[in-house]
Amino acid sequence: MKKIFIINGGQSFAHSGGQFNETLTAVTETFFKNQPGFEVKTTHVSENYNPKEEVEKYKWADIVIYHTPVWWFQLPHGFKKYIDVVFTEGHNNGIYRSDGRSSQNPAINYGTGGLLHGRQYMLTTSWNAPKEAFTLPNEFFMETSVDNGPLFGFHRMNAFTGMNPLESFHFHDVEKNADIKRDMIAYTQHLEKLFVSTEVVS
Repeated sequence: MKKIFIINGGQSFAHSGGQFNETLTAVTETFFKNQPGFEVKTTHVSENYNPKEEVEKYKWADIVIYHTPVWWFQLPHGFKKYIDVVFTEGHNNGIYRSDGRSSQNPAINYGTGGLLHGRQYMLTTSWNAPKEAFTLPNEFFMETSVDNGPLFGFHRMNAFTGMNPLESFHFHDVEKNADIKRDMIAYTQHLEKLFVSTEVVS
């Protein structure tokens, strides 16, 4: 049985109601529950959570799936707080041991002290920005992808813990030109490609 831990990083704040990521989380949970060979646990970062229990979910999981909107080119503050609190709780308790360096040679091996080796993660993000803002010359993100640009630090954070990435999925233009049915079909096809059509590489 593959163990899937789904984290809904969305929240209701200002003009955001968090509905897109609520739907996305529900679609993800339903997908895995309808497939043989998967167990699922979920967390919504806007609901009450126990940091110790969240650490145990990371330790339990084979694959962590993150769903997050992007606010001002970063994680929402509630999701960032969740990461700060839970990863700190996981120090020397399953998430990371240290930054990986030794006092004998402090210049090398930074980022090698993670304890989640053998696990994988998948990231989804949702944007007001259209995809062309990342791909076209002279547009805002200067032809830099989500993963190598605004979310680069998020990926290095997961590498710090020892986890390896699966292919991300990014939703664009969800405020002005949302098409939930189209987006969920495309996303489900992405899940099928990663988890059904071929075995996840462990």
